[in-house]
Amino acid sequence: MKALVQRVLTASVSIDGKITGSCQKGYMILFCAVEGDSEDDIKLLARKTVNLRVLEDENGKMNLSILETGGEVLCISQFTLAADTRKGNRPSFIKAMEPTVASRYYDSYCDELKNLGVKSVEKGVFGADMKVSLINDGPVTVMLDTDVWK
Repeated sequence: MKALVQRVLTASVSIDGKITGSCQKGYMILFCAVEGDSEDDIKLLARKTVNLRVLEDENGKMNLSILETGGEVLCISQFTLAADTRKGNRPSFIKAMEPTVASRYYDSYCDELKNLGVKSVEKGVFGADMKVSLINDGPVTVMLDTDVWK
């Protein structure tokens, strides 16, 4: 399971020109479930996400988590994070989890972020053609991958 966490000042997602989710200062997260992921991975990834210390303290140091700052989250499903680019020039997405289960895991991950104390978690629409806008802060971008912690 992967989450690409981007520190943002603001972010939004729209479908057919209508904004369906947004956040202010906090994280815009691209989420991907891959074959072999489990319910345990959801909890692990959510804990790592909310405790990630990449938000600035009063001295401008990346020292605070989203829980400590009261930041907001916009989470977007992104199966292309499962891309395998080892062969040829066209990525293979065969490692991406089957959509029905992946959608459930995406919803569960967002719910777990809320359960762990993130004050606002908004989402895109799983499987939709979305347009994402954001203002990166830093920029700070961190890849979280449960395979690394196993």
